[in-house]
Amino acid sequence: MAEHISPASAEGYIWQGKRVLEIETAAIQAMQTAINDDFANACQLLIRCKGRVVVTGMGKSGHIGGKIAATLASTGTPAFFVHPGEASHGDLGMITPQDTVIAISNSGETHEVLSILPVIKRLGVPLVALTGQPESTLAKLADVHLNVAVSEEACPLGLAPTASTTATLVMGDALAVALLHARGFTANDFALSHPGGSLGKRLLLRVSDIMHADERVPKITSDAIITEALLEISQKGLGMTTIVDAENRLLGLFTDGDLRRILDQRVDIHQTKIAEVMTTGCITTTPNTLAAEALKLMETRKINGLIVLDKDKTVVGAFNMHDLLRAGVI
Repeated sequence: MAEHISPASAEGYIWQGKRVLEIETAAIQAMQTAINDDFANACQLLIRCKGRVVVTGMGKSGHIGGKIAATLASTGTPAFFVHPGEASHGDLGMITPQDTVIAISNSGETHEVLSILPVIKRLGVPLVALTGQPESTLAKLADVHLNVAVSEEACPLGLAPTASTTATLVMGDALAVALLHARGFTANDFALSHPGGSLGKRLLLRVSDIMHADERVPKITSDAIITEALLEISQKGLGMTTIVDAENRLLGLFTDGDLRRILDQRVDIHQTKIAEVMTTGCITTTPNTLAAEALKLMETRKINGLIVLDKDKTVVGAFNMHDLLRAGVI
C-alpha cells in the first residue's frame, strides 16, 4: 500500500479490497493447470459412484466442502457432507462401500481427516483428495489427487485461508459442472430438486397451472356488439376477450388496446359488431407449454396476454402477465 494512504481510510479499504480480488483472481487463473488428466480421472471416479459422494474437511475446508456437496447434489450427483471430527465418533457409519469420498485439506495433514482414512480404505471406498500439498499424506493416500495450491493467500499474514479456499471452491464447481454435462442433466432435472423456490416455479409450472379456465375465460360470439365485449373484458379482468364460433373455436381477439384504437376512429361501440373490429391470426399457446416459454413468447411478441387452445384448436384458457407474476414465473 502506498505510504500516504491510511489503512483506515476509504482509499485504504478500496486498495485492500482490490488487492484481495487481484490475488484471488490470480489463484483462479492458476487453477487452469490443475484441470488435467487427474481432473478427468476424478470425474470418472465420481460418475461411476453407485452410492453417494461424501465430502469431508475441517474448519474453512469443511465450510467449502459443505458448499461443494450441496452443488453436486443440486446438479445431479447425489452428495452430502460429513464432519471428520463427528465421523470419528460414529458418523463414519454413514459411508458405505458404494460411496466415493472427497477429502479436503489444504495442508494434506489435517489430523481429523487422516484419522478416518483407515476405515475408508478398509471399506474400499475410492478417495479423491483436494490439497495444496502434492507430497502430503492425504495426497499420497488418495486414488486421485487434485492440486489446489496457491502462490499466496489474500490474508497479509498468510494465516487465514482466503485464496486457497477460493481455489478449492472453484475446483468443486468445475467437478460438479463437468459431471452435470456428462450425465446430460437438464433444467427440468434441476427444477425437481428446487421445487420450493422461484427457480422451480420458472422451470416446472405449465400454462395449465396458471391459466383462467372454464367460466373464467373471457368469451363472446362474433355477432356480439362492442359494448358486450367491453362488459366481458370488465367482468373477467384479463384486459381482453376471445371471440369464438359455435364449436368454441377461436375466431379472434379484442383487447383494451383495440378499444383505444377504435375510439380514436370514432367507431360506434353501441352498434358495431365485434367481428368488424376484432384481431384475427392471434398468437396462442397450449396447456402443456412451460410457463417460462410462454413468458418468453409474450416478451418477444410484446403482448400482455395469451389464449390457450387444446389439440382440437378450441379455447380452453387465457392468462396475462399478472398471472405469471402471481405464480412467481416473472
